[in-house]
Amino acid sequence: MPRGTLFLVVGPSGAGKDTLIASAQLRRPDLYLMPRTITRPAKDNEHIAVSEEEFAALKRSYGFSLSWDANGLRYGVSRDLEARLEAGQSVILNGSRGIVADVTERFKPSRIIYVHARLDVLAQRLRSRGREDDDEIELRLARAERAAPKGPNVSAVDNSDSLDDSSEAFLAALS
Repeated sequence: MPRGTLFLVVGPSGAGKDTLIASAQLRRPDLYLMPRTITRPAKDNEHIAVSEEEFAALKRSYGFSLSWDANGLRYGVSRDLEARLEAGQSVILNGSRGIVADVTERFKPSRIIYVHARLDVLAQRLRSRGREDDDEIELRLARAERAAPKGPNVSAVDNSDSLDDSSEAFLAALS
């Protein structure tokens, strides 16, 4: 059986990664959305919430296939990722630009989907979600301008305007 593909979705906070992933899942139910373990309280079971101590224990016991730190939080992805890919299931993961090189090297085949939006759109989305204060939003906007990942396995999706258009571009990147 052929190995599954890991679709790593990355981009700045507020770019709409979760929205595009949710939209794609309606049309691509064959893709498994890989849950993340995060050191942040969860709303609506959006991720597995753990304390710093629990996260450290999981990392020490090799409970994660991938882990990274971003925006003052710690993120991890369970070893179930590897089992699913080996079994031929394709997986979609909302990740970080900081793990692109690791994913590209370790998980074959893999595709990187870079979701981005104009800075004014990012600012509006960050303010509307109400998770960060103005200083934190400014820091996130400054990080948003970091270089986009590059390479033959990278697709870019601009999610600044129409969700319908962005969703179609995102689905095309999943092909």
